[in-house]
Amino acid sequence: MWGMTTTNGPKTADELLDAVGPAFSKLRRTALLEVEHPVSTKDLSRTLVLNIVLEATQDPDREITVGAVAEHLVVDPSVASRMVSDNIKAGYLVRGASQQDGRRSVLHLTPAGRDLMARFRRHQRSAFEYITADWTSHDRLEFARLMLQYVDSLAALRDRGPAADAAE
Repeated sequence: MWGMTTTNGPKTADELLDAVGPAFSKLRRTALLEVEHPVSTKDLSRTLVLNIVLEATQDPDREITVGAVAEHLVVDPSVASRMVSDNIKAGYLVRGASQQDGRRSVLHLTPAGRDLMARFRRHQRSAFEYITADWTSHDRLEFARLMLQYVDSLAALRDRGPAADAAE
């Protein structure tokens, strides 16, 4: 059933499922390939914050704060604050007053931040197409569809409760 694995790859369903975690770890450790529209290592780390702000601000009624960035990245607020400050110094983010609560400071992408994210998206697509160049069109699109489904499931975890409940 799992005939598409490499010679030394997982042979059974259990082996395949056990290999997923280490595969994700390898993805995190591997820098994106030097394909079209390269992004510097420093800007690559900045895109973690910029992506959160970009996604949050797609909804005009939603505001994003440093605390929300910390929550999304699962880091200490002081770490998120340093990351946000770095993006502000680089000219990718600005702080503004909340329209919902004037005491709060919210984050907005600058035109330079939007340009960086557009370049990063092009780079991600180029890297994906390069990595999957020898895949069939069907496999490439199916993997993309399943990856998006996986990410949507991650976003829905807050509604499902603790992981221990899902395993039972």
